[in-house]
Amino acid sequence: MEMIQVTSSTINAIGYDDQAGTLRVEFIKSGTYDYYSVSQDIYYAFLSAPSKGQFHNLYIKKGGFSYSRV
Repeated sequence: MEMIQVTSSTINAIGYDDQAGTLRVEFIKSGTYDYYSVSQDIYYAFLSAPSKGQFHNLYIKKGGFSYSRV
């Protein structure tokens, strides 16, 4: 999965597998996590969000997606 580095105080990089619907988030301090059944729209909104950490908290973490640590 290709990872795109982002500007954030909490997130280092974001990747997405569109066939599997898996979003990968590499955090600066807490490791890398995969989130499942994430739409491509959410992924693109995440990439364009002015605050990646805030977007993650509001739409990914609280969005009810199942996840696992990579």
